[in-house]
Amino acid sequence: MADTKPLAGQTALVTGASRGIGAATAIALADAGAHVIVSARKVKELEAVEDKIHEAGGTSTIAPVDLTEPDAISRLASAIAGRWDTLDIMVISAAYLPELTPLSQIEPKQFNTAILTNVVATQALLASFDPLLRRANAGKVIGLTSSVGADPRAFWGAYGSTKAAFDNLLETYGAEVEKLSELRVAIVDPGATRTAMRARAYPGENPETLKVPEVVAERIVTLASEGFETGHRERFD
Repeated sequence: MADTKPLAGQTALVTGASRGIGAATAIALADAGAHVIVSARKVKELEAVEDKIHEAGGTSTIAPVDLTEPDAISRLASAIAGRWDTLDIMVISAAYLPELTPLSQIEPKQFNTAILTNVVATQALLASFDPLLRRANAGKVIGLTSSVGADPRAFWGAYGSTKAAFDNLLETYGAEVEKLSELRVAIVDPGATRTAMRARAYPGENPETLKVPEVVAERIVTLASEGFETGHRERFD
């Protein structure tokens, strides 16, 4: 019987895949037939995600990486290029949320970590995986953003400014490759979702009132399966 899974035969990389939306996305992509490279800092959490993928009959490879370490992303790209000829899907889910404070009180170390994770690593991912993505039949990059990147909000300056830069990098990259390949770039704002990051930002919020990460993950799988035009952007309300 032919495999009818929409992403069968494709390879996907998901950053920030140890928990939350990243983990749910990795599991959903594998369920749709993709071989998923799950990447994050914490090995045990990645192994737990991989166990869920394998238990459901999917395939995956764990790639423990700290995106803020010098040359870590280029080493990851080299390792993946050594095993696969193309990368069909890249989901950039990794993000760092500094403490919410007035702009005048932003803690420099946390701000620097946010810049490294949300901005510098994003550019490095796009640059390092560009050859593999372009060699895919119809490569796709999907970046997860936040509304505070486009709509500045009090006390969110440290995080919001990095997500604004994140959006700009993705949109710029999309415009650069659109006419040169079949590679397409989209931005997804998951909105209020039941994640650890959301709980840190809104400690008094009842998580039961929020959608689960799997809802966002299924939408990402649909985008990866059906395709989209560069410049596509959507938000879950």
